[in-house]
Amino acid sequence: MRSRDITALEETLGYRFRHPELIQQALTHSSQAREIQTTHPDLAARRGDNEQLEFLGDAVLGLVTSQELFQRFPGFREGELSKLRAHLVSERHLIRVAQELELGHYLRLGRGEEKSGGRSKTALLVDALEAILAAIYLDAGLELTRQFILRWIVTPELEHMDLEGSAALPITDFKSALQEALQAKGCPQPSYILVKAEGPEHNKTFTVEVRLRPPGSQSKTEVVGRATGSTKKRAEQDAARQVLEHLSTEAEQPKVASKEKSRAGN
Repeated sequence: MRSRDITALEETLGYRFRHPELIQQALTHSSQAREIQTTHPDLAARRGDNEQLEFLGDAVLGLVTSQELFQRFPGFREGELSKLRAHLVSERHLIRVAQELELGHYLRLGRGEEKSGGRSKTALLVDALEAILAAIYLDAGLELTRQFILRWIVTPELEHMDLEGSAALPITDFKSALQEALQAKGCPQPSYILVKAEGPEHNKTFTVEVRLRPPGSQSKTEVVGRATGSTKKRAEQDAARQVLEHLSTEAEQPKVASKEKSRAGN
């Protein structure tokens, strides 16, 4: 990264690094690290990617978020706190923060990843955000990192949420929510089928289908959800979300039909 890029990002983050190499590593995707290793073996040891920082940043984010929720909501049960934390650290929430910080502009990508639109990929942006949390933690310690997490990730989202018990908490684990919904309806549990895996080893995409069996059927299934993601877990969660939406639509149809019949009778 050029020095002016580092300065611009630091102004956005509201933090100036004492060790600029940390923020550079936080924004370096493995695709560029591999290219450097291939073309300049002598630099490989000094030009790491952000995967280890991402691991540490994820842990720091979980700790800070858990502590804040514990202090803010003393009346919440463990399950309610876990559900809220899952939302705040979820990819669906973190991608909005990464986009607000315009991290895509600063990513250091290999040529192949650049051509495939890596600067707008959700997984890459979220990974970079978590790596930045680790970079701040290593550069300044836990307190400043906590302030950054609360300012950018936790507090704004909590202020926009209407939290009045567990019914108001957002769903983030769609697979578990689907399992509970099917159990309540007396339906068999879904099957998650990996139907396709494409791309190079470092940049695979996975396509998963969710198939349901009607009550009483032991063999017949129907596909009601199909999604693609950068990991099988992400694809399964998105497909499960589609099934939940499908079930919700089915539940609404009898209500609509009943209302229309009532109007016609009047």
